[in-house]
This record gives sequence, C-alpha cells and structure tokens, in this order.
Amino acid sequence: MLGARKFLADVVRYPRNSHLHRHFMTKSTVSISPSVDASAQNEMPPRLWTTTLLFSISMLAAITVVPWYGFTHGFSVGAWAWYAFFLIANGMSITGGYHRLWAHKSYDAHWILRLFFMIFGTMSLQNSAFAWCSGHRTHHLKVDDVDEDPYSIKRGFWFAHIGWMLREYPSGKPDFTNIPDLKRDPLLQFQFKHYVPLALITNIGFPLLAGWSVGDLWGTFILAGILRLVVQHHVTFFINSLAHMWGSRPYTDSNTARDNPVLAFITYGEGYHNFHHIFAHDYRNGVRWWQFDPTKWAIVALQWVGLTRRLKRTPPFQIQRALLAMQFTRAQERLARAQEKLATMPAHEIHAPTSRHSHVEQLRQRIAHEYEHFLAAVADWAKVKEQWLEQKKREVIEHWEHANLQRRLKEIEQGLRMQRRRIRVLHAQLA
Repeated sequence: MLGARKFLADVVRYPRNSHLHRHFMTKSTVSISPSVDASAQNEMPPRLWTTTLLFSISMLAAITVVPWYGFTHGFSVGAWAWYAFFLIANGMSITGGYHRLWAHKSYDAHWILRLFFMIFGTMSLQNSAFAWCSGHRTHHLKVDDVDEDPYSIKRGFWFAHIGWMLREYPSGKPDFTNIPDLKRDPLLQFQFKHYVPLALITNIGFPLLAGWSVGDLWGTFILAGILRLVVQHHVTFFINSLAHMWGSRPYTDSNTARDNPVLAFITYGEGYHNFHHIFAHDYRNGVRWWQFDPTKWAIVALQWVGLTRRLKRTPPFQIQRALLAMQFTRAQERLARAQEKLATMPAHEIHAPTSRHSHVEQLRQRIAHEYEHFLAAVADWAKVKEQWLEQKKREVIEHWEHANLQRRLKEIEQGLRMQRRRIRVLHAQLA
C-alpha cells in the first residue's frame, strides 16, 4: 500500500514587505541565477518516474489521441460540457480550496464546500492537501531561495514550472511540521490516508460515468479525463513559473511575483501574484473590483448562501501604503538616474545647465516633501490603529465585567430562591 501511495501521492504539488522597495511596476523577465557549481549539475537527484511518466504520457495523449479521436469520431456536446465542468471544478478547488482556504486560511467554509474542494482537488492530481499546502507555505516563507523554495524561479522557468516535480530535490521533500492546523482536519486526514483510491475513482470513474450519462463514453473520457488533466496541470503550473517572470510589481519588489491580467484570466484570478505575495492572507488576489478574479467572486457569492464566512481583507490603508512606497522608490531611482546623467554629460551637450540642474533639484525637493507627508500619514495611521485596539480591549474588558456582574446577580437571585424554598420547608415542619 505504501508503494501504491508513493506511486500516485508523489504526483504533483502546486505548489514581505520589509523595506522601501526598489522598482515600481517593472515589466521584465526575471534573471536566473547560475547553478551552484559544475559538480552539483553532474550529481542530479534521482528521477521521480511516477510524475515523469504521468506528465509525459498524459501530454503525449493530449497532443495525439485527442485530435485523432476528434477528427475520426468527433466529440459530442455532452462530452465538451463535462470537460468544461470538470476543468472548472478542478481549477476552483485548487484556487479556492487548496490555495486560499487551506494553505492561507483566508476564509472559513462550510463542510459541504470543503468536501467539494477535497473531491475535485483530488481529481486534479496535484497531490493531497497536506503535501500541496505544506509546499506552498514553504514557498511563501522561502520565496526565491534557490536552495529552500520548492519551485524557485531563480532556478529557471523549466524547474519552476514542472522540473521540480521530476526529481527528488531536497527543496521538494515534504515537511508537514508547517501544517499542524490542517492535520487536525478529519476531512483532509481522510483524503491523505485514501489518496490513491480517491485519485483513481475521480480520474477514471468520474469521466467514464459522465461519458455513460451522455452516451459518449470514450469521447468524454478523452476530453474530461485526459485533456482536462493536462490543461489543468499546466494552468496551475503557470503560477509557479510565468507569474514569477512576466508582469508588473506594483506592491513589492522584494520577491519575483508579478501581477498579470492575462494569467489571471486563465488561472481563475491567480495571476495577480504580486499582490498575493505581500498580502497572502487576503481572500482576494485581484483586489480591485474590476480585476478578473472568479475565485474571489465565488467566495463572496457563497457567503450569501452561508457556505463561506470570516473572509479576510487587507485594510485599504495597508494596500495604499505598499503602492505609495513602490511609487516613491521608483521616483527616487529615476531622480538618481537623472542626476547621474547630468553629472556625466559633457558641458557642451547641456543646454541651459543652470535651468536643468534647478529643475532636477526642484523635483528632488518635491519628492522629499511628499515622502515626509507619506511617513507622517503612516505614523498617524499606526497611532490611530493603536488607539482603536486599546478601545476594543477596553470594550472587551467592560463587556466581560458586565457579564461577570450579571452572572453574580443571577447567582444571588438563585440563592434567594433556594432560601425561600428552605423557609417554606421549615414553615411546613412547624405547622
């Protein structure tokens, strides 16, 4: 049984804001660190044949069997409908379940919704929630660390996208010490214990049953089984690879995560990755109302029917603070480049040198003035926040004291009632 679990349970895991940051909305591809040394390259970790064969065979089938069957037999409307349903159910179970619910605890969910996420998250063949969430929490803690981030983009696109799952890299070894909260969940315990049979039932049984229901057994299995699996895998893997290479960084440049609306469109809203990496416990990735984030919209809609609650939101001030910090840093860097350019420019190429220097100096003073206002606003916010917390603390204490007094009064009243009963007994004995 352990061997069987190893065969399928190894299959795929999906996987600070510290100082004023250095680049604002930098659109570029990330630089890749060179390998540690030549000997490390030669001593490649053992290959994981389970995942290697799974990814290879499923991709080969998707690019050969799917078009061949489509041209020779055709796919029914029912087959395409089941393909779409399973694809979306798998994707939302990863983004809304594995990622935002369990990995980051950004909201609470009813057991019916958690059961749905567990079933279709298993069907996505991205490993158990234990393994997936543990690896993802490590990724956030050690992001971009070449040695400890399980899918660090610093080791290249291929490694971050899929390569980290093809060999037994030390950074990818599961460590469940960072998921004590999840290990207490009976539903996730059940999934972890029975992952292999659940994976087989959902990936073979579900598509075949769906095909039987629409009278297109093999067409549905090929679309909803094979093609769905390959598409869902690589859509998810793009978050580990492209979302750390392509896009803008409006909130922080302390890591490689990017915001990318194109990726958000195909990843159920996960493409706003720069925001996510600085505010990981927010249930939203696309924080603006107009940003495409169907996972966010689904979580909110399910709150209306009682299936989700306690949605965590980052205070608007903290979001604005991060945006402004990046803008100031970008302005300061541009100003530094302008000053350096003036300093190195030959005198005969500078037209009206006094005016040019004066303009740059005025800009520098205005930026410094705005930055002082920014720091003052941050200090005021911290002070008001502290006062608000103090007030809340007093309210809690007062509420507790009030409740304690009420309880004491009830105890006294109950004592008096008991005393009256005892007196009545005495009167009866005296009669």
